[in-house]
Amino acid sequence: MGSSCSTEDFPIAYPTIVQKWREHPPSSYSLKIHKFSQLEKSAAFSDHKYQSRFFSSGGHNWRLVVYPNGNKKDTWTGFISMYVEIDSTSLVISTPPTQVFAELRFFVYNKKHNKYLTVQDEEVKPFNALKTVWGLHHVVPYYVFNNPENGYVFEGGQCEFGVDVIVAPPPLAKWEILSFNEKLPHPKFSWTLKNFSKLKEDYYRSNSFSMGGRNWVLRLYPKGDSGADGKWLSIFLFLAHGETLKADEKIFVQRHVRVLNPLGSNHLARQASRWHTEINGWGWSKFLSLDELQKSYLDKETALNIE
Repeated sequence: MGSSCSTEDFPIAYPTIVQKWREHPPSSYSLKIHKFSQLEKSAAFSDHKYQSRFFSSGGHNWRLVVYPNGNKKDTWTGFISMYVEIDSTSLVISTPPTQVFAELRFFVYNKKHNKYLTVQDEEVKPFNALKTVWGLHHVVPYYVFNNPENGYVFEGGQCEFGVDVIVAPPPLAKWEILSFNEKLPHPKFSWTLKNFSKLKEDYYRSNSFSMGGRNWVLRLYPKGDSGADGKWLSIFLFLAHGETLKADEKIFVQRHVRVLNPLGSNHLARQASRWHTEINGWGWSKFLSLDELQKSYLDKETALNIE
């Protein structure tokens, strides 16, 4: 291997396998071997593998399993093979089996580069009572690993293996729903204010109406709100009393408001779309000038009709 720390010295032709160098040591467990040759010899008496002590991650106990010269049961030799085994006693036997999903990253320390070769299968693995072991049978070629010039075995046979076991949370532990309701069953709300010219209050509020899974009200200022200079009709849309937004919840609102012309045409319509994170009113201070309203938008009974 060259001194450039390239991860392409022995490329792995598997689409879900990622191989790279990392300075940070393993976070879940590290296995330091004083003499690799002795590990090889002793593994011959334990199914050609070494099983570490249990370590804890994500509320479960695990073992790191190392095959110094490949997992022959997987029909692989000539590679360092590494696996993770879950303690089956922590699994509830059920139908379907209880599953623990985990992401696995395997580490091999390289003294020459003072970094860890990290080999990861990007697919999250399901551990259950029927499948308690997952891993990689081709982490490092044996001839590359066992050559002291390459830096994996150093100072008379020392070496280090490690693993990160990142346990995924239970399904749907955190989620949100993004839903746009475009085809509403009753998409229109009508509101009539009779004797508009005689209205005395600063503002008037419509009855509550339901739309898009929320309850709403319209608020109308017959002589305009504080931003209308007494010359405009102001109209706002509010969430009805009792409607609240959850923390960090937002609503996308498309509102189409129109004042009807009693002759059946030339209605004055305004529309706007916006994401909202607060429950303040959304609308127009200057929806329609009061002069234009008196001329064209009151019927014979001086009623104002809004949709």
